[in-house]
Amino acid sequence: MTDAMMLADRPVETEIAVRTVLHVGCGAANPAKIPPAFFPHAEWQELRLDIDPDVAPDIQASITDMPMVGNATVDAVWSSHNLEHLAPHEVAIALAEFFRVLRPGGFLLATVPDLQQVASLVAEDKLEDAAYISAMGPIAPLDMLYGLRQALAGGNHFMAHRTGYTATTLEAACTRAGFAPVRVIRDGHFALWATAVRPA
Repeated sequence: MTDAMMLADRPVETEIAVRTVLHVGCGAANPAKIPPAFFPHAEWQELRLDIDPDVAPDIQASITDMPMVGNATVDAVWSSHNLEHLAPHEVAIALAEFFRVLRPGGFLLATVPDLQQVASLVAEDKLEDAAYISAMGPIAPLDMLYGLRQALAGGNHFMAHRTGYTATTLEAACTRAGFAPVRVIRDGHFALWATAVRPA
């Protein structure tokens, strides 16, 4: 038996190429914050970015200005409840930064409050009633509109909400930033989820 034949009989071990997800507005370190359906832990490494030095991010920066992250250097950007903290005119700036740091073919995964669902509770006069229970406690429509009240009362002004989205406006913002295709879904639990690809 030749060496080539012996080699062919052996199982081929392939290495999984590990990709990088830039977790913007990451907060305190917690691997559970990375959704495994999109980012299986064996295949993705997390690069943490936050404006708040108290959460000890890998990179301290605003999502509107990330010069420490090079052009086309990450495979995905994960933004969980960050874009609502920006002033309306800053949204395009942040999305342009996300687009810039993504490799061609990379994607943005973003989630924000769904203001249409929130508005339905406001119309029912349930502004301060708990809509759901989070790890941080009860969340009311008032919190989804303006920011988590207990965090704001504790002095964390980064938690204030300064803008908001419907499925239509979130899709339009991502499209204007150059992403294609863009898909936005309503999860039925007061959040919108967008996937947006930087064209290859």
